[in-house]
Amino acid sequence: MPETAPLAPEHCQTMAQVRAAIDALDADLVRLLARRFGYMRAAARIKTDRGHVRDEARKAEVIANATALADALGLPADVIEAMWQRLVEGSIAYELAAWDKARGGQ
Repeated sequence: MPETAPLAPEHCQTMAQVRAAIDALDADLVRLLARRFGYMRAAARIKTDRGHVRDEARKAEVIANATALADALGLPADVIEAMWQRLVEGSIAYELAAWDKARGGQ
């Protein structure tokens, strides 16, 4: 039996429908994060200097972009900003670990 796509928020009539849609969306988000972290591994492979992994200007740009988009979409920009702060810091830590692993623990 094929799975049915989750309902759009405006079509949900029960909490079961809302929860099923949220669960499906969460799975999609994790898959997108897996792809994002793949790019962190690529960055670790490409960067020749460990000191280039942390780029405060780029970090600020990424967070500002997410916050501006959140605001434009009517989302709470402060919540998105806090989430992206954590995401970017976690990504930097992941990239540093990948950089070290690729170079034998330097």
